[in-house]
Amino acid sequence: MNIVYHQQSKVFHLYNQSISYVMMVLKNGHLGHLYFGKKIHDRKGMSDLLELAARPMSSCTFMGDKAFSLEHIKQELPVFGTGDYRSPAVEICQENGSRISDFQYHSHHVEPGKPLLTGLPATYTEDDDEASTLVINLLDPVTKIRAELFYTIFSEGGIIARSICYHNEGTQVQQLERALSLCLDLPDCEYQWLQLSGAWSRERQIEIHKLASGIQAIGSMRGNSSHHHNPFLALKRPETTEYQGEAIGFSLIYSGNFLMQAEVDAHDVTRVLAGIHPDTFSWKLEPKECFQTPEAVMIYTDQGLNGMSQTFHRLYQKRLARGYWRDRERPILINNWEATYFDFTEEKLLMIASKAKECGIELFVLDDGWFGARNNDQAGLGDWIANPARLPNGIAGIAQRMEEMGIKFGLWFEPEMVNEDSELYRQHSEWVISVPGRAKSHGRYQYVLDFSNREVVDCIYEMMAKILGQAKVSYVKWDMNRSITECFSSNLPPERQGEVYHRYILGVYNLYERLTQQFPEVLFESCASGGGRFDPGMLYYAPQGWASDDTDAVERMKIQYGTSLCYPISSIGSHVSMVPNHQVYRQTPLHTRANVAYFGTFGYELDLNKLTEEEIAEVKTQIAFMKQYRRLLQFGKFYRLKSPFAENEMAWMVVGEDKQTAIVGWYRVLNVVNGRFTRVRLEGLEPEFCYQINADGFGHYGDELMNLGLCTTDSTAGEVQRGQTPCTDFESRLYVLSAVEPEEI
Repeated sequence: MNIVYHQQSKVFHLYNQSISYVMMVLKNGHLGHLYFGKKIHDRKGMSDLLELAARPMSSCTFMGDKAFSLEHIKQELPVFGTGDYRSPAVEICQENGSRISDFQYHSHHVEPGKPLLTGLPATYTEDDDEASTLVINLLDPVTKIRAELFYTIFSEGGIIARSICYHNEGTQVQQLERALSLCLDLPDCEYQWLQLSGAWSRERQIEIHKLASGIQAIGSMRGNSSHHHNPFLALKRPETTEYQGEAIGFSLIYSGNFLMQAEVDAHDVTRVLAGIHPDTFSWKLEPKECFQTPEAVMIYTDQGLNGMSQTFHRLYQKRLARGYWRDRERPILINNWEATYFDFTEEKLLMIASKAKECGIELFVLDDGWFGARNNDQAGLGDWIANPARLPNGIAGIAQRMEEMGIKFGLWFEPEMVNEDSELYRQHSEWVISVPGRAKSHGRYQYVLDFSNREVVDCIYEMMAKILGQAKVSYVKWDMNRSITECFSSNLPPERQGEVYHRYILGVYNLYERLTQQFPEVLFESCASGGGRFDPGMLYYAPQGWASDDTDAVERMKIQYGTSLCYPISSIGSHVSMVPNHQVYRQTPLHTRANVAYFGTFGYELDLNKLTEEEIAEVKTQIAFMKQYRRLLQFGKFYRLKSPFAENEMAWMVVGEDKQTAIVGWYRVLNVVNGRFTRVRLEGLEPEFCYQINADGFGHYGDELMNLGLCTTDSTAGEVQRGQTPCTDFESRLYVLSAVEPEEI
């Protein structure tokens, strides 16, 4: 890992064993981009990588120099209005109304490790040898705004982390109208754009299309990262597969309004921008104040999409998630929501917990309905005090009874929301995000609390901290069930209303930070009607997130498969639920529901007392299996093998660090008749190891399993004979591979 500055050519070169990132100070003082990709040799004359040509009808910076036009130069911090007509990374409205900026090189330095970002989630290091950070200061000579650009290169993997801090070192107030975190100008447009999109209950579906001339973008203006688009983007070459070829992944560590955009210009240069969505954003920057953008992470690989994903997984699992639960196996839980909804008593909950304990479950989670006047979804939010009619001994009482039973206790909160029918609303209706004199839109009969107001955050913190401090709560499910509308804060003056969306997310982060620091051993799981805020920002505080409210095994194949493009398996909340499924009303076998849920945190979302004896026996077997293999399943190296978006069959696998053990999940949605013989080529095994497979007891060398493949042929190939077990729709199997000595087989 090196960061080199060539004084004479003014070239910066960041590189490790995987990548190089090269840029230079241009003759107008701006920072130009030269290269990002596979590692190249360092040399003093790298400034010749700058491509200049006189192009007709271009606006040029210097009189007589027709080649130096910002319209055609690749840049690190592009601005609008001085020759570059592409989308800028920054825009500042000054007191005289001008929006022109001129950020020129001022200084730079290199720091070992990686600095923290105040008030924002970001990747981190635990040792200075893990990364180095280049800090470049650019100064606008008129406004005296200093742009502090951070570039962190990690010692391993093709990772660059970027962010910008804007310092107002002048005497006038400036208005930031656009402050994106990342700009990357690529020399061509021969890429396919890959995004993760969808809606409630079908989040993070993979969509791929070819880059074309003009602007392509995804984003959110809902106040949360949203079910509809994830703050993740990948550009891959057309020939790139899961295991070979170039790809660049972009991920924004942020939970609010965001923009991920690619703009292809008339000469096929591709500009990628990522950061806070500029629409509705405006930030008043007083003299001596600063504004820090969220962190964006770029990952380059020539090892295919799976190589990109594994790099994201390692980084986000070990250097974004934090705290007590980062490296620990997650407890197997049962959640009462789909078992009872609002219809429960303390005794009913204890009956479910007792059966769960008998089956080997380790954690009981009490979901919505335990507080205030919460008999339905129209009342109670904001009143975080146990309802004595439901819980006569309060949260401390039921938690103690669970502990005595030998099972841990978890609790659901929705701290950012309030019902009109609540004591909190009756006392502080002004704490709701809404515009005075205009109607308020509701969602799920609730309104959004103004977390841009520190007083509101403090109030919610005190209620939550009191419960967590008095009761033995081991887990918190933090839900968020609607997006922001009528965005206005009664706590801010008119000229600061453009700050509400961002200040709101800063308030959410602040509450998370205070609670996780005060209760470090509590496991927090983020949730937003399922996957409405499943983003890297949340992983900094909650090492796992509820991936989707859709618990149907077939739909979860796609949701979890898409999620794995960026997020580690240990972060994916996944449960076995009742059938018919409560979202799609599909009947799927109990073993298939478990076989999908294993590739995540694993738990149950049903009333075990309603299962048959045979089903309970199967549940016990499932739990025993998960306990035996959950470290491998949650922290092993993950490989996608067959896509559910492309075929009737889907497969994925995890491999242990020492390659001694691997687990393959194989799934078929619809049954076939007189079908073909089938195999799945595996990945990540040791070619010289001999693996025994639980399904057949035979020994197979790693090279055979990776080149010929694992046999998945079943009774659908040909005619079902007497004595054969017939297959059905929604079939699945797990294959456990264990390395053995060849003579043992």
